[in-house]
Amino acid sequence: MRILLAEDERELSNALSAVLKHNNYSVDVVYNGREAYEYGITENYDCIILDIMMPVMDGIEALKIMREKGCQTPVLLLTAKSEVCDRITGLDSGADDYLTKPFAMGELLARLRAITRRKPNIASDLLRAGNITLNRESFELKGENGSFRLANREYQMMEMLMSNPNVLISTEKFMDRIWGYDSDAEINVVWVYISYLRKKLAALNADVRIKAVRGAGYTLEEIYD
Repeated sequence: MRILLAEDERELSNALSAVLKHNNYSVDVVYNGREAYEYGITENYDCIILDIMMPVMDGIEALKIMREKGCQTPVLLLTAKSEVCDRITGLDSGADDYLTKPFAMGELLARLRAITRRKPNIASDLLRAGNITLNRESFELKGENGSFRLANREYQMMEMLMSNPNVLISTEKFMDRIWGYDSDAEINVVWVYISYLRKKLAALNADVRIKAVRGAGYTLEEIYD
């Protein structure tokens, strides 16, 4: 999953980004409300973590504009303010949840899982395709012959494929969602990770495969005898 993190406190931002990446999220980081709006309106994210007190444009204003423009991405607000009226303002402005600083990283991760599960295509922490499953909490890909704990980008690619079975996902979309707009990675890195996943699926005796569509992208489809 891809997260937009909007937090102007650099030390906290760096810590949050490190924790999120360790938990197999891709993260784009911005430091003011206008950037949060400009990135968020693209709807290229599964969730937005949005601090309220930010320069240029505060988080509430950025959130209101995003919602007015039709952005439906789940938003988790962060703030040092704990008064009830502030929580009400945030939720009424379109936030999905609210977390008051200081907070435990475990709670942040739990709230992220909760609000992303509310999206129509995310009903549980366990994805299934054919005879394999992918656990969103443990990052474990499991099949008949055992299991693998997937590394960050392997996990994110497999999650995208299993969330969209039989749907063509372009190489460019993998790059945007997993490596990010500003990445220096070459586009053939997608093929490299697809190769890793194919080997794992074969080792698990999976009855699904990742099919390449030349010049277009990849699909996950069941194998029929």
